[in-house]
Formats: sequence, structure tokens, C-alpha cells
Amino acid sequence: MAIHLTPTELAREIGMHRREVITRCMQLGVPIFQGRIDKTLFVTSLRDSQRRREPLKV
Repeated sequence: MAIHLTPTELAREIGMHRREVITRCMQLGVPIFQGRIDKTLFVTSLRDSQRRREPLKV
């Protein structure tokens, strides 16, 4: 299982569009190094940003 994927491969694996993956990388500060993205870092950063947007459930 590869961890460093191209934007197209990552988009296919997580069910997003390629352009959306690149946009999210820019927003979240996830580096694209030599055309590849660390899948673990991207998914973790995406989850963290979504948690911050959701209001706390009390």
C-alpha cells in the first residue's frame, strides 16, 4: 500500500476530485513534494479541519 500518491491517485482513493485535493492541500498546508502527497498527512489534516468546523455537541 502506497502512502505517497499523486493527486489523481489520492482523489480516486478518498472519493474526491483531483482539483479539490490540490485545493485542500493548499488550504491545509499539506505539501505536494515532487508531485506526490502523503496520504496519511492529508487525511489527518482533513479530519482535523472538519472537526474544528463542527460545533461541540453537548
